[in-house]
Amino acid sequence: MNLKATLREAVGNGPSRVLRRDGKIPAILYGPKTDPIKLTIENLELEPIFKSGAVAQKLLKLEISGADQGRNVMVKDMQRHPVSNTLLHLDLYEVSMGQKIKVMVPVATTGKSKGVEMGGMLQIIRRELEVLCLPDQIPEMITIDVTDLDVGDSFHVEELQLEGDIEVPAEVNFTILTILGASKQEEEEGEEEGEEEGEETAEASAEE
Repeated sequence: MNLKATLREAVGNGPSRVLRRDGKIPAILYGPKTDPIKLTIENLELEPIFKSGAVAQKLLKLEISGADQGRNVMVKDMQRHPVSNTLLHLDLYEVSMGQKIKVMVPVATTGKSKGVEMGGMLQIIRRELEVLCLPDQIPEMITIDVTDLDVGDSFHVEELQLEGDIEVPAEVNFTILTILGASKQEEEEGEEEGEEEGEETAEASAEE
């Protein structure tokens, strides 16, 4: 996706507020081989990017007004207002197309497991995974087929079969998801209820 920006000279809270009132967002571009560059981006430029979802996984072609070439960038960080959630500032990171980067990718499942059909419950422990790949090979999601999983079965990171030159850097073979049995569900729910009752009792005692 394309993203247009202009160079920004003024810095500080005052000029930034003026920009936001005019429908613009202050931003900064940096990278391993890129000195920080202050930018201004129109809100209208950002709308299609945010509407497409998974902003942190998008590879963008940044065009800076007056520059002689585009840059391959990704959204590194977004600062939002704590109450209104409006975008306040954007950090862009310039990437090299020949160098792998780390990025978080959501986990999704397909199929209905045997364990769930028998009354169990699918529990997703890791809803996002950090992957290492080239910027143009970032997957939209990592999909796991749970059809053959029975009650008590788990799916671990080393069982992943990823296409292309993509890897999940992991020092341990951690669990991504598991199928809980009915008794395990009741036990966990009972523990949660017990904790809540304990907290209520403690609060009541404190009030007395």
